[in-house]
Amino acid sequence: LWSLGSIETIVIEPSTQFVSCPMSNLVLGGSKTIHDLTFGYDLTIKNNGINWVQDSAIAVDATAKKVKMLRGEVSFDRLIIAPGVDFNYAQMPELATKAAQEQVPHAWKAGWQTVNLRNQLVAMRNGGAFVMHVPIAPYRCPPGPYERACQVASYFKAHKPKSKVIVLDANPEIVSKKSLFTKAFNEMYAGIIDYRASSALIGVDLANKIVHTEFESVKADVLNVIPPQLAGKPAQTISINNEKVRLNNIDNRWCEVDFLTYQSVFAPNVHIIGDSVSAALPKSAHIATSQAHVCASAIVELMHHRAPDPAPIFANTCYSYVDALQAMHVANAYRYDATKKMMLPTEGGGVSPNPSLLEGEHARAWATNIWSDVLT
Repeated sequence: LWSLGSIETIVIEPSTQFVSCPMSNLVLGGSKTIHDLTFGYDLTIKNNGINWVQDSAIAVDATAKKVKMLRGEVSFDRLIIAPGVDFNYAQMPELATKAAQEQVPHAWKAGWQTVNLRNQLVAMRNGGAFVMHVPIAPYRCPPGPYERACQVASYFKAHKPKSKVIVLDANPEIVSKKSLFTKAFNEMYAGIIDYRASSALIGVDLANKIVHTEFESVKADVLNVIPPQLAGKPAQTISINNEKVRLNNIDNRWCEVDFLTYQSVFAPNVHIIGDSVSAALPKSAHIATSQAHVCASAIVELMHHRAPDPAPIFANTCYSYVDALQAMHVANAYRYDATKKMMLPTEGGGVSPNPSLLEGEHARAWATNIWSDVLT
């Protein structure tokens, strides 16, 4: 759209529908359904003149500038990949299969696992324990696990008041909105949420739903293990000069890019956006869409033999619901630093003083705007 029709755009997307990760924890609390968060791509295609290919990209040849799909291939001048995240089950191989994840869903990508986890919570006995394990950061959506704890606790408070939420966090402390979540845990959900820091997972007894940490073993009625994450598979299957190259070179997890264009440092003409990027920024929906804007603008300039914006700036706002209606936020703006060659926070921003109904309304408006930006 920004190229005014001068650049042909082809999108390869395996799914027929978009299911929003933002707001999906509210499905677990019962105030949203997965249908509320599911959208088609019709307006995206219609309004933007996109050539839409419903298929899966299985390999990229950066030298030949071709993407191989299940049902053919397509050539490109510049390629943008949004790999998302993949899940690392090296330390928990017992959870790697689909059958295992039916018993212990991570629900860290909105969809059938979200519905499965909600159904398990509904079926759980009053007096049971929901046990959630949080991986070492960085991972997708830093405040997401703590919002999830609040949503499940809110459901228990209303419908299963004898039940408990046990949060086993591999991190030494709450990694996002610490003071706000601590207050919510201790005041809104006192006696329901049991938060335990520095509780790295060392094993899972799948048959009995028991989590083993270095210090203890915890029995769950409903178990939710969020695995460690890394850049998604499209960043692991690229070919350069007939050699397989992993673009996720940072800790063998995340992808190094040029923040003026989001071009991979390894693959010319291949740009990477979203949670796969190593950026020292939150892996949030707002950051991902902001990166997409900078990347798209840069590609328009580059394909017209012009220099991209030398000083991009964008904002990030992240809302978290503590119950069905009240939310709180953290916000920052980021500007490109030419010396450090990275996006750094500017002055300003901050966090909510408290969760509120007004911020809940703002959160719903924020989500609607993000969905509109992505899908229309």
